[in-house]
Amino acid sequence: MRRIRPLFLAGLLASALAGCGEGTVANKAATANVSAGNAVTPKVETGVVHVRLTTDMGAIDLALDARRAPLTSANFLAYVDQRRFDGTTFYRAARTPGAPGRGLIQGGIRRNYRLMLAPVAHEPTSATGLRHRDGTISMARAEPGSAMGNFFITLGAMPQMDAHGGDQGFAAFGQVIEGMEVVRRILAAPTVENAGRGAMRGQMIAAPVRIVSARRLP
Repeated sequence: MRRIRPLFLAGLLASALAGCGEGTVANKAATANVSAGNAVTPKVETGVVHVRLTTDMGAIDLALDARRAPLTSANFLAYVDQRRFDGTTFYRAARTPGAPGRGLIQGGIRRNYRLMLAPVAHEPTSATGLRHRDGTISMARAEPGSAMGNFFITLGAMPQMDAHGGDQGFAAFGQVIEGMEVVRRILAAPTVENAGRGAMRGQMIAAPVRIVSARRLP
């Protein structure tokens, strides 16, 4: 399989369409929210937390490993508990060339900086012991420590996303436990050939899949 890390370095940003500059804008906007009194201290959990993403294509159930990735899980759960993901979308389907059933789907908050919380500290897989396997949920980011309200789910193992040496990789923090057929349908959704910039060109979903709600499960 062709190595695809350069795609992610260019494309897995706080915003899906621009480069690192827009990630910087998002960080500044989040900082402004914090300064304006909108900061929220996420509740750090100690075990596995289950979350259901209900989409227009069906439900995706997640098991977040809050024991091994407490900061990343707490960040995601803050968006869930405050219902900031409600009405957002899965907007990107990055299919691996030559293997259309492999790749990732990306969703969350794109350019609505009003919904963004402050960036979360990076938890590399070298520290958490988690890995990017089939069905892993992980945070989209520009540089380490810039992740906010965008995330992705992998289809197929992607060890190149893990931390290696000086490369801190991406922050995996959970796993799909039910609904991979929904993830596969989203990955297969038609994309717009000329939409998106840089590495994301041609990966923007023509009709983004709405996240109706994101809720904790018992």
